[in-house]
Amino acid sequence: MKLLDIIRAAVDQDASDIHIVAGHPPVLRVHTVMTPLDEPALTPESTRAMFEQMAVPEVVDAFEKHKDADFSYAVDGVGRFRVNAHMQRGAIGLAMRMIKTQVPPLNDLNLPDVIARLTYLPRGLVLVTGDTGSGKSTSLAAMIQAMNERYRKHIITLEDPVEYAFESHRCLIEQRELGQDMPSFASGLKHALRQDPDIILVGEMRDLETAALAISAAETGHLVLSTLHTVNASQTVERIIDMYPASQQNQIRSMLANTLQAVVSQTLFSRVDKPGMVPGVEVLLCTPAVRNVIREARTFEIPNIIETNRAMGMSTLDSSIAELFFNGMISREDAIAQSAYPEKLERQLVA
Repeated sequence: MKLLDIIRAAVDQDASDIHIVAGHPPVLRVHTVMTPLDEPALTPESTRAMFEQMAVPEVVDAFEKHKDADFSYAVDGVGRFRVNAHMQRGAIGLAMRMIKTQVPPLNDLNLPDVIARLTYLPRGLVLVTGDTGSGKSTSLAAMIQAMNERYRKHIITLEDPVEYAFESHRCLIEQRELGQDMPSFASGLKHALRQDPDIILVGEMRDLETAALAISAAETGHLVLSTLHTVNASQTVERIIDMYPASQQNQIRSMLANTLQAVVSQTLFSRVDKPGMVPGVEVLLCTPAVRNVIREARTFEIPNIIETNRAMGMSTLDSSIAELFFNGMISREDAIAQSAYPEKLERQLVA
């Protein structure tokens, strides 16, 4: 089976990922389920040929040296992909993540209404968190697009790789890709601050230097959007604090308390009412009470603050999951499996 045929099958089935492994037929991940194509098993020679078809010579050279390579690949009129090539059992394996080309409207993502309000913030730090494949990039892209259609501002995105390709509408948007346009997120962010931005998207706060620069940018009047691989708001705050040496943690708590505007934590569910995915979302808005608990190292109180401020638009993950279940969008089994407090949610779903 040719590479283009596999890609077309993935697009037709709305797959999120393609896995090409010698000794197995091509496998697609369709709405979280691994789905083999009805094709013969691939040979080591065919997987290498597919890799060499996609990769530029510099990537091939790097792969031969390190046995792993990350790069992007595009097929005109079909789609774009984030690709990882690796060795397994002496043959090349490929994992290809589909990159959506059309930015979905924010209203089409089944996100809480409060997320749209975050796009009106003039400054501060907004974090969208969750596991890999939880829809973080899509949510951020929709937020950027909403601002692109409303404001006349300068937006700089720092990504690994560039996923959604934006067209500048009312805003001027520059997109920089890790490896191709900058050596690291920290380097890109440091220089972005000298490029007269209003809004900065940092693909991921991976290290202390990037986190420090992002917080400083938010502190100096920019709106900074970024992601972390954390599952809830309190864990997100603690992850950032833990990046710093113990001697600096009190200072960074104060800085984070002043700059953080919101934490949105996502978990994706397979829909039972129709094909597709839907997010369960925890939302923390930084009220004076939240700023106090961050500053005073009482982040364990954040879940209670979220629970008692639902009228403001905050929501716990479990309340979001319960709403999805009662609206007939997700199964009871999935709801309980992804819950923060499964036993409590199980009693609530029975009621």
